[in-house]
Amino acid sequence: MTEPVFDAAFREQLAQLLAWRRDVRHFETRALPDGLLDTLLDAACHGPSVGNAQPWRFVRIVSPERRKALADTVDAQKHAAGESYSGERKALYDGLKLHGLREAPEIVAVFCDEQGEAGDGLGRATMPETLCWSVVTAVHTVWLAARANGVGLGWVSIIDPNGMNALLEVPAHWRFIALLCLGYPERASETPELVRHGWQDRLPSDITRLER
Repeated sequence: MTEPVFDAAFREQLAQLLAWRRDVRHFETRALPDGLLDTLLDAACHGPSVGNAQPWRFVRIVSPERRKALADTVDAQKHAAGESYSGERKALYDGLKLHGLREAPEIVAVFCDEQGEAGDGLGRATMPETLCWSVVTAVHTVWLAARANGVGLGWVSIIDPNGMNALLEVPAHWRFIALLCLGYPERASETPELVRHGWQDRLPSDITRLER
C-alpha cells in the first residue's frame, strides 16, 4: 500500500479544522443524513488506544423519555452549580446555555469498558487510567470528523456520572466518560462560545510550554 502524502494544502485545511472545532450548544433540529452518525462513530474507532484495547462503547439515545430525563438532570445540576457564583458572574453564568439535549437530533453516551479483554492489559499496568484516556481520544476524533462533515458536537460535562449506567441499561462495569450532542449548529464560528459570551478568553499557548 502506498503511503499517503499530506501536502501543504491539506495541512492548512487541518489547521482550519482544528480552529473550527467548537463545543456546540445551539443546534438545528433537522436530522442528520442516514448513515452519517455511523460514519462518525466508525471514525472515532480509529483513535489511538492503550494496548490497542479499543475500550470505547457508544450508546445512541433514542428514547424521548431518557432524553428528557437527561435534560432535566443537567438543568438541575447547572442550577446547583450556579450557587457558587454571585453578582455579575452569577448573571453571566445563568445566561449560558450548557447543552443541546432537547434540540440536537442525536445524543450519544460514551463509556469505557474497563473489563474488556482486548489488549490484555498491555501498557496500563502502572497507569490504568490510560484506558479511559483512550476513550477521550476517541471523543476528540469523532469531534474532528463531525466538524469535517459540517456537524457540530457538544460535550455535556455538567452531569453526575452516577446513575448513567442504570438509566441507559448498560453493564455496571462500564465507566461513563461523556454525553455528546450532535447536529447541525445554528451558527458556525471559530471563536469559542465562552469567549463570545465573555466567560473565559483563550490563553496564550506559550504559558503551557516548559523546558527542563
